[in-house]
Amino acid sequence: MKKILLFFSALAIFASCSKDGPDTATANLDLQLSYANESYNTALKDKEVTIRFKNLLNGSTTEVKQKNGLIQIPNLSPGSYDLEASITFTQEEFKLLTNEDINMATITFNASAKKVEIINNKELQLELVAGVMGNFIIKQIYYAGSDQKNGAIFRDQFFEIYNNTDQVLYADSLYFGRLWGKQTPSDSKHYFQPNGQFDWSKSAEMTMGNAANTDYVYLRDLFMIPGTGKTYPIQPGESIVIAQNALNHKVPFTGNNGKEVSVKDPSLTVDLSKADFEVHYGDLPGETPFASDINNPNVPNVEVINYQGNDWILDNLGRDSYFIFKGKTRAEVLALKSYAAPSTALPGPDATKYRQLPISWILDGVEVQPNVESSQIPKKLNAFIDAGFQVVQNGSYSSQSIIRKTDSQVGGRKILQDTNNSSNDFISQKAEPWAFAN
Repeated sequence: MKKILLFFSALAIFASCSKDGPDTATANLDLQLSYANESYNTALKDKEVTIRFKNLLNGSTTEVKQKNGLIQIPNLSPGSYDLEASITFTQEEFKLLTNEDINMATITFNASAKKVEIINNKELQLELVAGVMGNFIIKQIYYAGSDQKNGAIFRDQFFEIYNNTDQVLYADSLYFGRLWGKQTPSDSKHYFQPNGQFDWSKSAEMTMGNAANTDYVYLRDLFMIPGTGKTYPIQPGESIVIAQNALNHKVPFTGNNGKEVSVKDPSLTVDLSKADFEVHYGDLPGETPFASDINNPNVPNVEVINYQGNDWILDNLGRDSYFIFKGKTRAEVLALKSYAAPSTALPGPDATKYRQLPISWILDGVEVQPNVESSQIPKKLNAFIDAGFQVVQNGSYSSQSIIRKTDSQVGGRKILQDTNNSSNDFISQKAEPWAFAN
C-alpha cells in the first residue's frame, strides 16, 4: 500500500529532549501515516495533518501541523506516549479534491495509538480513516455518580442522545449499550492483541481469524428503545435522556425494599423524574434489583436485551465504551453470535458470552477512561468510531459528566461537534440532563 510520510524536527516536537545530556539514553520514532482509502493518498496529500503527541510520564502535549513527509523523531526520552492524528475537510473542498459529494458539512479523518512504548528505535504505521457522521449522536454520559455520603452515589447516572440534524428523527428501535474487553491494566488471564486489548480471534469457537478484532466489537450490555417506528419523534436540536433510575434524586424516595432513601446535599445530584426513558431490571425473571431500581410509570422502559448485574450501573471509574446504532431489525440483532472472552483457560459451560456487533453498524461511539493515567486501559473502539477518549476530570463520585461541545448554531438549533474524536469533542462539567457544554 502506498503510504504518506510526514517529516518533523525532533526539537520542534519535544523541546524537553534538549535537556537530555549526551550520555542520557534516548529513543527514536519513525511514524508512517497514510489514508486507509489509498486513492486519498494522492487526492488529499497537500493539506496539513494535525498530529498530537502526549508524554504519559509528565502529561505534556505537543501539537504539530505538517504536509506530506516523514515524521522522524530522534532523541526522545524512552517511555510511553499517546499519539493522535486528524484532518478535517469542508464539504466543498473535499468534493473539489476527490470529486466525491458527502452529505455533511465537514468530514474528519482520524488515526490514533495509545500507550505506545518507545524504548529504543520504534517504527509505527497509522491509517487515517473517516469516521461515521451520525444523525443521532451521543451527547452526554454521566457515569461518575455523586458523592457517596452526601449525594446519590451511582443511582443518578444517565445517558443522553441528541438529534444533530435539521430534520425530525425517531428514537424507535434505537439501540445503545456498552462494550466489553480488557478492564484492568494488570489482566493476565486472557489473550491480547499487540494494542493490548483482548484478542477475540482466540475465543472459544471463533473461526474468523483477525477479522474478529478488526471488524467487530463485543457487548457488555444492549438495550433498545421501543416503539412502532414513529412513536418517539425527536425534534432537531433536541435530545432524549435515558435514566438508570427515573427518580428525582434530590428528594427522598422509598426504595422497593420499603426503606426511605435521601441525600444530604441535593445540589450534588439531578432530577431524572422527567427522563424520556429508564432502564428497569425489576421485571426481569429471577433477578433481584437494587432498592433504587423503581419503575416510574410515567417514564417508558427500554427493552433489555443483554445485561449484567442488578441495575444498569455505569462504571464510575470510566472503563466503558458506549455505542448507539439504528436501522437493524430486532431479528437481525438477536441473530448476532455470542462468544466467551478469550481466556487462556478453557471457558466452562456457564461462562459469560458477549454478543458480537459489526463495527459497520455503529452510528456513534464514545470511549471513556479513568482520570488516573496508570489505571487507563487499551481502547475498545477503533479510530473509525472514536480516535480518542475522554475522562471525567474530577473522577468517581464527582457529580461530573462528559458532554459534547457545541460547534455552531443555526437559528435556535445547536449543532454539536462531531469529529469522531472524543478527546476533542467532549469536555467534563457538572452533570445536568438536557444541558449543553459550558
